[in-house]
Amino acid sequence: MRKSKPRKRILLPDPKFHDVNVTRFVNNLMLQGKKSIAYSIFYDAIDMVGEKMKDSDKAPLDIWRKALENVTPQVEVKSRRIGGANFQVPTELRPERTISVSMKNLILYARKRSGHSMAEKLCAEIVAAYNNEGGAFKRKEDMHKMAEANKAFAHFRF
Repeated sequence: MRKSKPRKRILLPDPKFHDVNVTRFVNNLMLQGKKSIAYSIFYDAIDMVGEKMKDSDKAPLDIWRKALENVTPQVEVKSRRIGGANFQVPTELRPERTISVSMKNLILYARKRSGHSMAEKLCAEIVAAYNNEGGAFKRKEDMHKMAEANKAFAHFRF
């Protein structure tokens, strides 16, 4: 490699919960550089989660963390061309990438949901992921199934 690796940017924690992962999530949620709108969507969704899960003794942010943990994949399959054939090779995920993939899946499937506002859709997806259901959780399960099915090609990994 000719170029040196770029330095890792240090993210500032969010103003309300003082958590760096919340900032990462909001950065993924943000469209067209509108960060304040993304923050308001996230905070509204967390408030809605708190209202929906009143019977739970956990704080809404802990519910969000548990939901992220439930949709976090451990392996993924990468397409590798060997000898004229394409193989789906299962590979382990780096810790940073697992967090990134889980956040992006949660946001993607929240956007695909039906609902009035993005905050409502995100709230519904967080609650579903907390209960081990919903689109993002199904995506994680599918990734694991695909990796398990293609375990025979794991020796192609390098």
